[in-house]
Amino acid sequence: MTDDVSATEPVSATETVNAMPVLDQHLCFTLYAASRAITGAYRPLLEPLGLTYPQYLVLVALGEHGTVSVKELVAVLQLDYGTVTPLIKRLEANGLLKRERRADDERVVQIALTAEGLALHRHLSRVPPAIGDAVGLAPDEITTIQDLVRRLTVNVNRHNAAVAARRTA
Repeated sequence: MTDDVSATEPVSATETVNAMPVLDQHLCFTLYAASRAITGAYRPLLEPLGLTYPQYLVLVALGEHGTVSVKELVAVLQLDYGTVTPLIKRLEANGLLKRERRADDERVVQIALTAEGLALHRHLSRVPPAIGDAVGLAPDEITTIQDLVRRLTVNVNRHNAAVAARRTA
């Protein structure tokens, strides 16, 4: 008999537990917990403005990029159409952005902040410093974390694309 456990041999709970890192050792859990904590810090800042965190991201992206197509916004936010479309509709219903079909290509829907959206965007400049205070890290530490997480995202996306390509090959 080898050291390999076959699919037919029972594995004890102790063996399973000893083989698996504890929850706090999983990178995915660390990132998930941090993301929830940070987005939770946004809630008391955004609720009085009638915004959710995803809506805030849309306003920040439009403030940065100006008029963009929905496709471009989807790419900037790294979300899918099914997530972005309801955000756009809600923000439009609240008078914060407008949607228009491009005159030269009606298949393309462009979105931009309205005057009210621009005014709210200027007010949102108070949010990042408040989040910086909540994070409790020095600016250079924040930059280091951002750089590492961006690199991690690129690496995992590259890996996922390669796995998907192998599956379809």
